[in-house]
Amino acid sequence: MNTNNESSLENSSLIYDITKFTHLDYPNHLAAIIWFNGCNMRCDYCYNKDIVFAKNGTITMHEALDFLRSRVALLDGVVLSGGEATAYDLVPFCQAVKEMGFSIKLDTNGTNFDNLKKLLDLHLLDYIALDYKAPKEKFTVITHSRKYDEFSKSLDILLTSDIDFEVRTTLHADLLTPTDINLIIQDLEARGYDKPYYIQEFLEKETNIANLQKATSNFNKKSLKSSIDIIWR
Repeated sequence: MNTNNESSLENSSLIYDITKFTHLDYPNHLAAIIWFNGCNMRCDYCYNKDIVFAKNGTITMHEALDFLRSRVALLDGVVLSGGEATAYDLVPFCQAVKEMGFSIKLDTNGTNFDNLKKLLDLHLLDYIALDYKAPKEKFTVITHSRKYDEFSKSLDILLTSDIDFEVRTTLHADLLTPTDINLIIQDLEARGYDKPYYIQEFLEKETNIANLQKATSNFNKKSLKSSIDIIWR
């Protein structure tokens, strides 16, 4: 890492935690996950409640880079997640990570368009998982934010870029109906998206933002109509 990059990194504790090893979160990579604290959404089903509401993390970017240096040649990828990692200027951090030889995957809700575009323009990302939270008509209800237009711009720029990416939706059947998912599919098809569309079924865990339980509604998968591949997770 060059001196200019290092001096431009924030010393604030922006990182909530680090998962030191995963082979599940970055396709075909052994990776670490850097969890950035805070988020501009409050999705009812979100499992990462502590991260979303955290005002401060426990790890600085410098400390995270020190950890990653110790994993050179042991890992080949780094996942930037949260919370919402693009709430921060990630350019210096990603430059330093790339200089170590790691590939970078970004998990994002796509609502910080300017920061995402900077990373794309500088070719600092290798893979993106973009969360399509809900169709436009239901976006604010699901996310408790008014950021659909920013998300839409991010989806459009990914579609015109050469980066490898996926679109995914978390499904709680009491929140999203087959009609809602079909609206998402129709929008993806209209934009020319031809990659797999991943649907992650809600799993009941100890805590989530709205303290949701297992869905009581039945979701009829056969009612989905799609020319793109749907992969259930």
